[in-house]
Amino acid sequence: MEAANPLETIASDRPQTPANTPSLARLEAIVLEIGEAVLATTETVDCLAIRLEEIAQQIQQQGYQIFALSEEVENLTTTHQTTLERLGNLTETLEQLATSFQKG
Repeated sequence: MEAANPLETIASDRPQTPANTPSLARLEAIVLEIGEAVLATTETVDCLAIRLEEIAQQIQQQGYQIFALSEEVENLTTTHQTTLERLGNLTETLEQLATSFQKG
């Protein structure tokens, strides 16, 4: 069962006189339509605000994830550089060993 629309209640409480009944009824109908449109618009704006807040939270979470990912990439780059340096040292040592075995 639908709840009574407050604008309809206001419109039905007014006494009508024969002289102004058609124009008053038309004005009341227009006001009722405007009121319903305002209520519908308010509900839509509320829904959009909730959805916008959800999207903002998702974007913030993605920002945190991107920051964590960039830190991990930086750590990986540092580790890779260190590994390359050690590999260079190992290669140099192996070349020295090979040279000394060839001489010895």
